[in-house]
Amino acid sequence: MDAVVQTRGLLSLPTNPRNRVLHAPHALKHRFLSLKPKPLSLKPLAANPLSLPPKPNPFGPKPKSLFLCRAEAAAAADGPALDDAEKPKLLGIEITTLKKIIPLGMMFFCILFNYTILRDTKDVLVVTARGSSAEIIPFLKTWVNLPMAVGFMLLYTKLANVLSKQALFYSVILPFIAFFGAFGFVLYPLSNYIHPEAFADKLLNILGPRFLGPLAIMRIWSFCLFYVMAELWGSVVISVLFWGFANQITTVDEAKRFYPLFGLGANVALVFSGRTVKYFSNLRQNLGPGVDGWAISLKAMMSIVVGMGLAICFLYWWVNNYVPLPTRSKKKKEKPKMGTMESLKFLVSSKYIRDLATLVVAYGISINLVEVTWKSKLKAQFPSPNEYSSFMGDFSTATGIATFTMMLVSQFIFDKYGWGVAATITPTVLLLTGVGFFSLLLFGAPLAPSLAQFGMTPLLAAVYVGALQNIFSKSAKYSLFDPCKEMAYIPLDEDTKVKGKAAIDVVCNPLGKSGGALIQQFMILTFGSLANSTPYLGGVLLLIVTAWLAAAKSLDTQFTALRKEEELEKEMERAAAVKIPVVAENEGGNGSLAPLNPASGDSSSSPSEASSPRNV
Repeated sequence: MDAVVQTRGLLSLPTNPRNRVLHAPHALKHRFLSLKPKPLSLKPLAANPLSLPPKPNPFGPKPKSLFLCRAEAAAAADGPALDDAEKPKLLGIEITTLKKIIPLGMMFFCILFNYTILRDTKDVLVVTARGSSAEIIPFLKTWVNLPMAVGFMLLYTKLANVLSKQALFYSVILPFIAFFGAFGFVLYPLSNYIHPEAFADKLLNILGPRFLGPLAIMRIWSFCLFYVMAELWGSVVISVLFWGFANQITTVDEAKRFYPLFGLGANVALVFSGRTVKYFSNLRQNLGPGVDGWAISLKAMMSIVVGMGLAICFLYWWVNNYVPLPTRSKKKKEKPKMGTMESLKFLVSSKYIRDLATLVVAYGISINLVEVTWKSKLKAQFPSPNEYSSFMGDFSTATGIATFTMMLVSQFIFDKYGWGVAATITPTVLLLTGVGFFSLLLFGAPLAPSLAQFGMTPLLAAVYVGALQNIFSKSAKYSLFDPCKEMAYIPLDEDTKVKGKAAIDVVCNPLGKSGGALIQQFMILTFGSLANSTPYLGGVLLLIVTAWLAAAKSLDTQFTALRKEEELEKEMERAAAVKIPVVAENEGGNGSLAPLNPASGDSSSSPSEASSPRNV
């Protein structure tokens, strides 16, 4: 007897996939043990010559589904890869990634624009005030800035335990914006009334001129508060708020590709902010007698700072509402809440955090040892405040251009050589340029005839070489050191990441600067002057950079191990969530893709039904 073998749907693609779940450990057993061979339908040709399938009754009961293992299941396994390939892209970058990178670059632009204005303004404000001098700066860094940084870190650690990330961000940045606006329009105009000038003069007559620096802190307390807030803007808003937020919404792969590029917009900001400072410096110079040009320019610059601060808040709000966060390893998310002392003990006990702290402190000490010496030469070359401020505007612009170029090169360095090499470039650059600067200070006199042929004195040459040293060091910091430091936080768990950043960036950053200031104070008291201390400062710089390189090498080993561990955990989580699809056939003959889920409420997916194949 002839037979007609029905083969409808054996190679057809699913027309109506149904979402059901089958857990991976039981999937293969269920597919191969619960299904029986499909019987052949044998019909006489004489009884039904055409052997046409009956038309389905649209008003009848819904046909039950039969699960069959077919090649469609294997084809469906490639579905996620097709979905990934179909994600929209622009210039080879996924749209979802661009929605992170562009706002973060704009935020960094605004933050660094403000920081450049505040950094170039704070020194002039405290140095040129009546009854003050440059001697106030070491006292401010050591005895005011550092204690306030420690106090902020303790407060931030407390707030991190009780506030959400968004509430914490706004609670920190809004007081900065309010203070800078109030200073330009309220505190500075009232400075003659709120500063205890007469009382400070009386104490100075009693204690003597050696207490000029400490007494100046009390005399111009509002200016000193501005100085400290400007310093904290760099430590808190840049290091803690911005980089903490960037680490929250990016993955390590995205960080390697785009963290160096975040600074492109920021260093364009350096160029524009440097031009802004220079413009207002020339504005003060061109005003007539009797006009407080500094008050006018200060109001204008503080208005810009407030406007940029509000733009930062808006960009942060937009990213939180319209950009999806990446998935992290679930194993690392549950951490017990720790108190302040417990947090400090935990951070100190972590070798990873200690190495990170060493990097930050070493940079602060190294750059301070060279920078303060350079600024002393700069003041000797440009004694006028307007000339000094104008030169600093040009210096900021040149730093922005150099850093912009380094940012473009840094992505190649990360891709080609990895984190470890990138982390060692900044200390190497600082060491080589520092040696050149100190060598010119020590052996500049024999070079005077040769320098005169180029129209330069040894002092002017030292100023230019020191400027180049600072430009190259800062460009290496912004393009390589900062991205390396922030990448190192990403594999850490959330609790260590938040509290570690607060401890390292807020405390260790000013600790490095204060450490450099303490070393210089000790050298001056021991050898009589900063010039006499130059050879010893060079030796200290060599020791600090050596410790920096050792910590970078140790951190590279630990970072690589954590990255491998995180990738392994993600692979295990993906393997545990694998869904094995099977095919269901209905009366129409077309197979439909349906992962099995015995726990589902759909009766058509029950195991009893699947184990009772229907004759066709």
